[in-house]
Amino acid sequence: MVRAVVGDELQFQFTEDRLFKPNVSAAQIGLVIGKLSPALDRAFVFDLITTPPNDAAQPPCSLLETPAKDDKRRGSKGKSQSQIDSSSLDIDCDWVAEHARQVSRMLLGGMSVVGIYIWASESAFKNSSLKIWQTVNQVAEAAPVFDIDVEERLIIHISYSPRRWTCRNCLLGSRFNSTSVRPCDFKMGKVLASLQTFKCMYNFELRLPIFSETASQGNTLKDVLHNGISQHAMELKGARAIIDGHLELEEQTRSSNGVHEVELLLPFVKDMTTEACSGKEIVGAVVFSGSICSFSYLSPKESFSQAIEDIKGDIIMSLRSRLDIICDEADADMGSTVEGDTAASRETFSDKSLPQAVLHLLRKPCGLIFPRRVLIPWLADSFICDYLQPSETFEVLKDHFRELMSIETPADTSKILELEAESCFKITKSFWVATTSSLLSSKPVDQSRPRSDSKADSKQPVKPTTSYASTAIVVLLLALLIGLYFGVLRSQ
Repeated sequence: MVRAVVGDELQFQFTEDRLFKPNVSAAQIGLVIGKLSPALDRAFVFDLITTPPNDAAQPPCSLLETPAKDDKRRGSKGKSQSQIDSSSLDIDCDWVAEHARQVSRMLLGGMSVVGIYIWASESAFKNSSLKIWQTVNQVAEAAPVFDIDVEERLIIHISYSPRRWTCRNCLLGSRFNSTSVRPCDFKMGKVLASLQTFKCMYNFELRLPIFSETASQGNTLKDVLHNGISQHAMELKGARAIIDGHLELEEQTRSSNGVHEVELLLPFVKDMTTEACSGKEIVGAVVFSGSICSFSYLSPKESFSQAIEDIKGDIIMSLRSRLDIICDEADADMGSTVEGDTAASRETFSDKSLPQAVLHLLRKPCGLIFPRRVLIPWLADSFICDYLQPSETFEVLKDHFRELMSIETPADTSKILELEAESCFKITKSFWVATTSSLLSSKPVDQSRPRSDSKADSKQPVKPTTSYASTAIVVLLLALLIGLYFGVLRSQ
């Protein structure tokens, strides 16, 4: 359980200066970016990000005033005080959760959406306890913290009447009660300046099986990649790490400047696809390979093992984020997708709609390039990221970062790091080619396969088994004749 929260004093001062300016709205909501550390019973807050207006240009949080019934019998001063005391917050929970979902894709290892902040009066905050708790739960569901079993998030309240900062620990759950929100210790410190940076270039190659039409597993490319990434996450848990050329120790901690170089060593595991090919429901395979540039940030007093866990989580979350991006585009492109099992419909899937394609229906090689990660300077010496499609340039980043993170991208594009190759995420083999390759070379040919496969197979060189048999017969006949010749000579 989080017992103490430490916020970056410089960023909090910037936030306070912004909020206490004239003409600022009476209510505001945003996200808390930081890190939960169960091992230390602490949370570290890096920054507060304002949630932008929704698609209808309405603010996600506004003040509702409910006049009391006896206002007519009060004076003007009493009426004003009554309205203030009965005010509450109207929060667009869905929009705040969507903001959290998109921002979480832009955070690197060791950084997460750990809660929300509220800018409101003390009375409005107290009168909206249930609504605020519901918002925190939706944010936690939309932006989960990878592989950390912590059922709590933070609520930071910035009050202007009276003027003060408070922090509360919000317990997630299905029911709200008096113990769902608890106060916790809150102080300022130099959080960002004390972060240590870890960098890892991770290369991978996943061979994922394609199941037949009768298999119970999902058969779309989206299903296959999603299952493959989840399987790889389990394998990645057992990986050891080399940090700056030295094998990582369990509780190793040391403070040093610069970026720590990390190399992950995966344990030897069985090839999932080769093992699955022994079954009758496998009709092919997808080869999913690439290279990921991963970063993680370690808070003070945390061990190096935590930085490695953050690197692993960043790799998996990055893969899932890229898959979500291409699937979102596929959903938008579904209107142009032709349904059916005809030969024509098998060729109608565009690059955008390919994630929704049923794989065992396709009959030609295909490939899909995943979005590449680019790194943008953020606070102190830290970075955040975004993803670009092959045809996109840095220009598309400007509006995205301005809207979601309330920052401007650097005018000098040389400060934006692009360490991943554009073509690094591809399905490099079609499942039909993979099926007829060495993966299934030990299996007998299935006579029920489509004719298109038979044609493909006919192009492969055929072993001259007939000529071998003829040669053997000739040699046998020669041996018999020689034997008869020497038999006749002896008899003479």
